[in-house]
Amino acid sequence: MLANWITALRTLMALLAIALLFTSSPGAYWAAFGLTVAAIWMDGLDGYVARARGETSTIGAQLDIFADRIVEQAYWLGFLALGWIPLWVPMTVMIRGVLVDGFRAIAQAQGYSAFGQSTMMQSPLGVLLVSSRFSRWTYAVTKALAFALMIVAHRPGVPAASLAPWQDAAWIMTLIAVIFCALRGLPVLVEGRRFLSAKTP
Repeated sequence: MLANWITALRTLMALLAIALLFTSSPGAYWAAFGLTVAAIWMDGLDGYVARARGETSTIGAQLDIFADRIVEQAYWLGFLALGWIPLWVPMTVMIRGVLVDGFRAIAQAQGYSAFGQSTMMQSPLGVLLVSSRFSRWTYAVTKALAFALMIVAHRPGVPAASLAPWQDAAWIMTLIAVIFCALRGLPVLVEGRRFLSAKTP
């Protein structure tokens, strides 16, 4: 399916962007910036294409989640390796991802999905924070801004004084993205408790 190919392409683009950050070329950094923006934008494109072509499926939705995990964790780990962020940032995102995906797997075994009509989220607040298109797009935008600003804020060959405002902005967006990431995970853990005592059909 075309949507799945888009998902795979955006994942590869993000990984290439991260690899470029380990060079000392200003041009490579701007290429990484462009690839990052494009990869995050394509996060919404694959879902749109799947709906427009009538190719939505449970497998496609799972592939989209897998790609999201790979992309966001690869960026945070890349930034950590470059010394741009502290360890607790990728640790928070990774632990949240493992817990959320674990609860979703338990719910899926009982006939529920992460999103869509059979979503495991039942409360209005849970649907708003986790399943709504508004929440998913807002989180994608915060991640895109955090990743892009982090790249711009560490361009090689630029005086430190000129980069300082960009680094402040990048750090603020990083905090917002991580906090939003944690907030979106909490309803899954709270509402997912009911599946721990339920019997799998």
